[in-house]
Amino acid sequence: MRLDSVYHNKASRISRRRFLKSCVVSGLFAGSASAVQIVPKPAKETGRAVAKCPNIIFIFADDWGYGDMGIHGSTFCKTPHLDRMAKEGIDFQQFTVSNPVCSPSRTAVMTGQFPARHCIHRHFASVEHHQKAGMPDWLDPKLPLLPKLLKKAGYITGHFGKWHLTNRHVPDAPLPTEYGYDEYGAFNVPGVQIRTAETCPRTVDFIHRHRYQSFFINVWLHETHTPHYPLEEYLEQFQHLDEQQRVYAAVVAEADAGIGSILSTLKELGLDENTLVIFSSDNGPEWTGKRKATDDNSTGPGLGTYYSVGQTAGLKGQKRSLFAGGIRVPFIARWPGGIPKGRVDRTSVLSAVDLFPTFLELAGQSLPIDLNLDGESIVAALKGLGFKRTQPIHWEWRGGHGPPYLWPHMGIRDDKWKMMVNQELNRTELYDIEADWAETTNVAESNPDVVSALAKKVLALKRSLPAEPPAHCFSRMRAEQRE
Repeated sequence: MRLDSVYHNKASRISRRRFLKSCVVSGLFAGSASAVQIVPKPAKETGRAVAKCPNIIFIFADDWGYGDMGIHGSTFCKTPHLDRMAKEGIDFQQFTVSNPVCSPSRTAVMTGQFPARHCIHRHFASVEHHQKAGMPDWLDPKLPLLPKLLKKAGYITGHFGKWHLTNRHVPDAPLPTEYGYDEYGAFNVPGVQIRTAETCPRTVDFIHRHRYQSFFINVWLHETHTPHYPLEEYLEQFQHLDEQQRVYAAVVAEADAGIGSILSTLKELGLDENTLVIFSSDNGPEWTGKRKATDDNSTGPGLGTYYSVGQTAGLKGQKRSLFAGGIRVPFIARWPGGIPKGRVDRTSVLSAVDLFPTFLELAGQSLPIDLNLDGESIVAALKGLGFKRTQPIHWEWRGGHGPPYLWPHMGIRDDKWKMMVNQELNRTELYDIEADWAETTNVAESNPDVVSALAKKVLALKRSLPAEPPAHCFSRMRAEQRE
């Protein structure tokens, strides 16, 4: 089986002018609101304005392991642009996402709240799947969401790449424009899907068109989620590797190159000094499977989990696990005009729910008075001043428990302690993360008072969660199924 002929999503590199021309011809920009919406006219170009608040670009990879970077010790992946980004910024090594799978992880970023508060416990798929999981069919667009508040602060907002705050299975779900994005091009979204390879080129084009405005951009990469779509030009770079590593290294290299194109565009346009760029991942790496080929109704056929050989840098667990390998992911921040460079921060305890208040503080936008956030602003950490967390971090996992390290249902991090529990199995483990970053030694038995105190906090959160999702976030397909 030829690696370069088993999928349909392969795309060669194209120039920006050719890319835009193809989009106009295909109707993606002008003729299909389901695929993308364009703001009619950029700000008047009267010379480079001195922006008071920074531009913000949030790059969110998919299933990208903590160890899938050169600077984190990957044994076979090459990430020169990300490595350089870390050397020019801060590498935060105590960052965790709010759930070990995609949709709830992204919900935390959009809301600043733990995803369970919105009954988003697993990934969005079909209506039947949502009903079984006790979920809505989409994230509630009526919430005070991050892009809406950034628009209020005067930012122009764009979203490119994966969406997955609903899915293509739900045709009547809201589009990203209803969540506060001026422009988008996405997959795992209702309506027309863009190709995964278009994510970074569309981002670059957006930056060019809105370089005289303050902008916020989500760049939600497909890599390294299945199906894998390795391009020949990157496969050729890794001929020395075995079949599995060669594919995985190729898709990582493509994503790294796309990130490099964004960084070079910022420098070319003189936006570098006033743009915060953050790279992270929605959860840890996928477990290696047996399927060499797979299909996706949003992105098309490609290579399967046999080629998912991501690394956690020795951390226990992977995707779907509340252990570090499933929720501790890269978090690289670069802002030449605002944060120090060349630092590694292993003490600031950060969470995905922190991005909401952090971005709003940087934008000079106040929080809604009645909004209770789970996140805290980490602006001090970004500026190299350190950060002391005052609120605990909570996690939950309501999926299967087959593979190793998937047994925890709930988790909590409070100060130096991290505890994971499964009430059904009557199992509890406790770790002192300050002394045991890799979670190697369970100290629950020797710290019963800590276990008791944390258990009360877990129970309190559980009792505060809604019993059912909001009915206005249900698809009409639910009613049709009952008829």
